[in-house]
Amino acid sequence: MGSPIYKRVILKISGEALKLKQSFINIEDAELSISKQSFVSAKAAEFIAEEIKPVLGLGVQIGIVVGGGNVVRGCELEKQGFSRDVADNMGMTATIINAQALQDVLERKYGIVTRVQSAVEIKRFVEPYIPRRALRHFEKNRVVILAGGTGNDYCTTDNAAVTRAYELRADAVLKGTKVNGLYDKDPVYYKTAKLIPKISYQEFLKAGFSGIIDNQAIGIIIDAKEKIPIHIFNIFTKGNFYR
Repeated sequence: MGSPIYKRVILKISGEALKLKQSFINIEDAELSISKQSFVSAKAAEFIAEEIKPVLGLGVQIGIVVGGGNVVRGCELEKQGFSRDVADNMGMTATIINAQALQDVLERKYGIVTRVQSAVEIKRFVEPYIPRRALRHFEKNRVVILAGGTGNDYCTTDNAAVTRAYELRADAVLKGTKVNGLYDKDPVYYKTAKLIPKISYQEFLKAGFSGIIDNQAIGIIIDAKEKIPIHIFNIFTKGNFYR
């Protein structure tokens, strides 16, 4: 077994990754019916945990930024008539719900010591986000789930992932999605879509890609002196995170 490429990474997963998908989890129909009634699934969280465990075994330190779209989507709430700041606040709160769900599965079922730190303080349930404390958790081989986005309105969780990567001196951001990387068009709808193995951040913005990663996050990297790499991979394919 070779040495890992990165020592410390930020794994960005969407809230949808914590929602049950029959296509990648083999369960009974009755259990599927029950899980579909919930916006978060223990089985889906277990799938993510099983992807994380072997990577920890390599000695890689892992911070996780999780979205909240399985609970609420701020952009959709705004369309319904909620003010943008309130919609964003609800979205940030949703990420804390997801973080607690993932922490419970990681610790209780897999014995992985995990801490949740949130940019939005709810002291009874999670730690406040303090970079020095997060770094100390990494030194003790704990997984750190970073909830609450950036703690600010008008910022995406992609933005949060890149921001935390810089603050916590991570080597890379790994974004788990439902596709195998960056394509010239959406492969879910276009069978002729071509995979783009590598692209500069300037080329990414110029090409006008949307949906796969937020331009806010790309802008942060472009403005920074050190350019953190972002790797996009299919989180729903077993073993992809390890690879």
